[in-house]
Order: sequence, then C-alpha cells, then structure tokens
Amino acid sequence: MKTWRLAVIALSFLLLSGCLVTFKNPLPAREAAPHELLGQWASKNAWGEPLNLHITSAGEHRYKAVSYPTAKPGQRDEYLFTVSRHGSRWYLSAPLPAKLGGHFILAGFEINEKHELVVYNLDLDQIHQAIGQQALHGSTVETAEGDGVLVDSNMDQVFAYLDDPANADVFVEAVRYRRAGQ
Repeated sequence: MKTWRLAVIALSFLLLSGCLVTFKNPLPAREAAPHELLGQWASKNAWGEPLNLHITSAGEHRYKAVSYPTAKPGQRDEYLFTVSRHGSRWYLSAPLPAKLGGHFILAGFEINEKHELVVYNLDLDQIHQAIGQQALHGSTVETAEGDGVLVDSNMDQVFAYLDDPANADVFVEAVRYRRAGQ
C-alpha cells in the first residue's frame, strides 16, 4: 500500500484500507488556497512516526505538497494539487498513479480553530450507496490496492451531493496536522 500511503501523506490524506473513491475529473485550477494552508506541518503516521508536510505554491492556483518522515528527510515525495471552496467546505484534488486507477482523489480540508490542518476523506460505502441511489454516477474499479469506486458525475452534481446537509456523514476525518514547531 506504499503508493497510496505516499499520496495520503503528501496530500494530508487518509490512511485507507486499500479502497479508494476516485473521480474522473479534477477540480479546475481556478481558485487560490487559503494562505494558512501554505507552510510546514507535522503529524504522526499510523505507527507513531513523526511526519513532515511542506505545502507551497506551484504556479497560479496550483500547489505542491512535499512529505517526508522526520527520521529520513531524504525520502521526499512530491505531489501537485488544486483546491476549490464550495459551499462552506474547502476541497483539494490530486492525480493518482496508474496503479491506483490514474484518476483523481477529492478530499475535504479545513484549518480549525486550533489552527490544525484537518483532512477529510470520502467514505467509500457512502459513495457506493449514493451511486446505487443514482444521486451520483460511477462504477466499481479494481486497483492494485483493492476495489474502489470511480465517480464520473460532473463536478456540479458531485458538489450538490456533498453540500447537502443530509450527506454530512460522507466525510471521515483522515489525518490531523499541526504547524511544525507547535
């Protein structure tokens, strides 16, 4: 699960059990991230090992996340992503490697009142249910890490589903970072 774990760490995303919710389309690069997102963040992985995450601008409305374990700063992984604010939530989108379907992940994030970066994943079962109820369109996909789902609904339909208060439980906290040095 190394490739997915790297994507998770690099983009502050969740540690899943190998099942992914992916999207056919990325978020368009039309919006700037909140300034507070940029900078150095720290957390611990599932084994309690310290991790660092450095988020910088990588062009107009594009961002780069560089992750590395504190004990091994030479093991750096870099990922590009875009962000969008829709309703009261911030989202980020990043491409995945072909091994994981080659499409895009979509995650929610916030900078909370404690100034922590909290990243939310989409619950695979809830998205499967939404597809079964035709609230979203998509299909089950197989990846090297297990079965996932590819959502091919347009982003307006995706956001309409995600913004509905009845679907608030589709978000699951994945990881929590604090500013490095705090």
